[in-house]
Amino acid sequence: MSTARLRRSVLAVPGSNPRMMEKAAASAADEVFLDLEDACAPLEKPAARAKVVEALRTHDWHGKTRVVRINQVTSQFAFDDLREVISGAGDVLDCIMVPKVRNAGDIAFVDRALLQLEQALGYAVGRIGIEAQIEDAEGLMRADEIAFSSSRLETLTFGPADFSASMQLPSLSVRNDSSYPGDVFHYVLFKLAVAARAAGIQVIDGPYLAIHDVDGYRAAASRAAALGYDGKWVLHPVQIEPANETFTPAQADFDKAARILEAYRQATEVERKGAVMLDDEMIDEASRKIAVQFYARGVAAGLTPSPARGEESAAG
Repeated sequence: MSTARLRRSVLAVPGSNPRMMEKAAASAADEVFLDLEDACAPLEKPAARAKVVEALRTHDWHGKTRVVRINQVTSQFAFDDLREVISGAGDVLDCIMVPKVRNAGDIAFVDRALLQLEQALGYAVGRIGIEAQIEDAEGLMRADEIAFSSSRLETLTFGPADFSASMQLPSLSVRNDSSYPGDVFHYVLFKLAVAARAAGIQVIDGPYLAIHDVDGYRAAASRAAALGYDGKWVLHPVQIEPANETFTPAQADFDKAARILEAYRQATEVERKGAVMLDDEMIDEASRKIAVQFYARGVAAGLTPSPARGEESAAG
């Protein structure tokens, strides 16, 4: 299982814009990816590599997950993206994001390239992770094999705009079409979540393009969170706070998870029971598994259990 980095908010930044990269480093986003793909004009892509390397080496990223999105592996840019970025800043980079992944071979290409670069440059082999973006019908169809394609793989990420184009959806806004009686992306989101969890990796929702529609963003993030997603892309700083809030467990749920874990530990290790009542609920091993993931998410987000009522009274 890959390192479970905190990815509640994944901020996209053009790799051709030094000022925006500097501001991203000072943001509250959990992850920042410096983009050499869609956010860079074709004529700017080669020069953007050096700007990305400089940004990675110059700014204080405050413990953020630092990622560079290369161009599609079948493009003329991908090989040089990898070579120049890893050679210049591979020791301070966490992951490479691979867009428009269609099969396991796309990830294998990046995996092998990283291996050769790590060996040549004297880096620890396997340290640099991979994030895979699923953005078309073929990628979704092969999501299972992609999820298991490399030990470096840390996330599957949904790319709704390219996916909409791939499916020829009759919408120009990448939003749920009100004429459809349901969530048009539900199947996609759920399938990616199942593939990611089966492989023991994270799953991230893609961007919400209406950057000033904060309520709409929050609703879209809540939809993904309800399916177990770890986070969502951010295209503007105004989206960071709702992302971080949405993908952080509520304090009450975190506290309940802690109580379930303690009650089940007491029941199994002390009383040697397989199940026990907690308040008006029966808890067992399945309850413990649910509580473990809630608790782990909360700890990763910086939560601590609230004091017990007796402790509060004593403190007062």
